Amino acid sequence: MAAAPVWSVDPRTGKQREQVAVEATAQEVDAVVRAAHAARGALADRRLRAAFLRTAAARLDEAGKRLVEAADAETALGTPRLTGELARTCYQLRAFADIVDEGAFLDVVIDHPDDTATPPVPDLRRHKVPLGVVAVYSASNFPFAFSVPGGDTASALAAGCPVVVKAHPDHPALSEQVAGVLRAAAVEHGIPVGVLGLVHGFDAGVELIRHPRIAAAGFTGSVRGGRALFDAAAAREVPIPFHGELGSLNPVLVTEAAAVERGEAIGAGLAGSMTLGTGQFCVKPGLVLVPAGAAGDALVKSLADAVGGTGPGVLLDHRMRDNFVAGAAERARLPEVDAPVAPGADGEHTVSAGFLTVPAGRLVRGGEHDLLLEECFGPVTVIARYRDDTEAGAVLARLPGNLTATVHLSAEEAAGRGRGAQLLAELTPLAGRVLVNGWPTGVAVAPAQHHGGPYPATTSTSTSVGGTAVERWLRPVVYQQTPEALLPPELRDDNPLDLPRRFNGRLEPGSKQ
Repeated sequence: MAAAPVWSVDPRTGKQREQVAVEATAQEVDAVVRAAHAARGALADRRLRAAFLRTAAARLDEAGKRLVEAADAETALGTPRLTGELARTCYQLRAFADIVDEGAFLDVVIDHPDDTATPPVPDLRRHKVPLGVVAVYSASNFPFAFSVPGGDTASALAAGCPVVVKAHPDHPALSEQVAGVLRAAAVEHGIPVGVLGLVHGFDAGVELIRHPRIAAAGFTGSVRGGRALFDAAAAREVPIPFHGELGSLNPVLVTEAAAVERGEAIGAGLAGSMTLGTGQFCVKPGLVLVPAGAAGDALVKSLADAVGGTGPGVLLDHRMRDNFVAGAAERARLPEVDAPVAPGADGEHTVSAGFLTVPAGRLVRGGEHDLLLEECFGPVTVIARYRDDTEAGAVLARLPGNLTATVHLSAEEAAGRGRGAQLLAELTPLAGRVLVNGWPTGVAVAPAQHHGGPYPATTSTSTSVGGTAVERWLRPVVYQQTPEALLPPELRDDNPLDLPRRFNGRLEPGSKQ
């Protein structure tokens, strides 16, 4: 039977643009994984890894115009957005190169023998080593930052792990082009091209997670798809870590005092956040608790005015468009749900943004209205009007895990007078990132960043953005009573690699910190 073709499709028209590849067979997946496994040794030199990451960023920059054009043709996300995303992706590669150079991620700890301790301590030396080949499942909505050259790939390479990417079907042509750029960068440093593998096809993705040479996996996508892969990773004869980002409602709570103080501004800000990228951000605010009464009414009117002025948009593919239209309509049909600005279809290929309102009490009682507590991908949000703090708290108590949770406070509350601290305490168990008086769309690449949260936001406690994302692809190893001549250079007393470390309980920063 002939291999299934992989087509590049224009989401603005739904028409096929070109055949890019064919779906990989099980034998082809095996060959790609084995090539990646064979390339592990080429990443052993930290200086070489850092140089490779910087060259990859430089080559992506140089190919930027061509890559952005290819991305826009397959995603309809627009040149300005994609140009910024590519710049973010290159910055992220360079940031991981700096982390590799610094070496703190190796977490070196050396304890000399201490016979006076209870019990006595032998000579112990610990650091972290790469897990092996990492499978990366690309996301649809960020064709650079969460795809072939994105955070999972960059952090895995920084850790010293070769990568095999399962390309997303919404941008296969771009995936091939970017993979080519990264492989060329590898060759410049004498690294085998197999260090970055790429496969297409649903079945190929299943074969990938099952392959015995795959040591870990990163995923960004739907709850259904991510959970299936998570279960497959756990069901292997040798289970592997699966770091998946699955789904998030990203709740927002607006206090009564904040609505009185700046309700119109909050409404306008919400409109901008929920419609950004046609509502296709993983951190889009999908549920907003707004007080009942005049102040909340003014906020909702401001939101309606802003959302009503938003033009039609194109989603990443027609399957997502159909799911959005059906999902918005199903939610709008629920009892006591109103649509001040109706979301839905707008022409054959586009959608219109909108929002729904519901009494918060309906969400407390559950039942069919639990649908409103599930993510609806696209430009729609749900405004739950709460009568008092107790009702708002009852809604929060029913929410699943999220990437973000946001509270909008008045100036008085933000200064520590009022319920601000209590509300933060209520939101903290719900999410990995808690915001005050801001909007969650936009995830900065920074050392302190955390992009993850309780299930189903993610399947692990790790982050996929920021420097500590590298920790997902490492495991600790301790050497006990090992002669100095046999130790890895990272663990020798004379510290030939100038690494930051904890030496006999004292922190030694190293010259690069």
